[in-house]
Amino acid sequence: MSTDQQIRNVVLVHGAFADGSGWRGVYENLTARGYRVTVVQNPLTSLEDDVAATTRVLDRQDGPAILVGHSWGGTVITEAGLHPNVAGLVYVSALAPDAGETTAQQYEGFAATPDFVIDVGEDGYGFIDHDKFKAGFAHDASDADAAFLRDSQVPINMSAFGAAVKNAAWRDKPTWAVIATEDKAFDQAMLQHMATRSGAEITNVSASHALFMTQAGVVADTIDTAAKNAAQ
Repeated sequence: MSTDQQIRNVVLVHGAFADGSGWRGVYENLTARGYRVTVVQNPLTSLEDDVAATTRVLDRQDGPAILVGHSWGGTVITEAGLHPNVAGLVYVSALAPDAGETTAQQYEGFAATPDFVIDVGEDGYGFIDHDKFKAGFAHDASDADAAFLRDSQVPINMSAFGAAVKNAAWRDKPTWAVIATEDKAFDQAMLQHMATRSGAEITNVSASHALFMTQAGVVADTIDTAAKNAAQ
């Protein structure tokens, strides 16, 4: 296949309790393959604000792009993915609500996740519990990497989980999903349900919720597949 047919732009959207630096491995893998990769820095202040931050980056793309979201970033790309520059979506152990649904609704009917503990302050912003962080978020990362993720957390305004998406881009755009089979942030059945409902081509990988960092190669391969197939 000639390179002029392949999508060359990739936009990476991080989730709650994290920032864009966790995408470093995916960024380096894809840029080495010739992709133009941009990392969104979500403020995590509201769904509207995070969609706006993502849209700002999509506006700067010079052609079609693959839009990638991890965790809460999945809710963000579900709304922002309607952008005309988005050719395909990749959900990385990510939320995928339908139009009119909230993030919180995605958990209904699925098992609790006792290792994933969120401490919410009086201002309504949540951090993952310091002592439970590695077990809940990044059990397959090194102690040093897990500690860095824990200590560089970006808290999320918990009210964001109650905001409904207006549109579901996965209904109109080709979709892929990478699911961590040892994810402690979401019930596995919940992840499989959302990915299946979205019509995603699913890749399962043995990993924690931090698969965007610990399985950067698998994630990058999936994005590469999406870039080669979304335009067809």
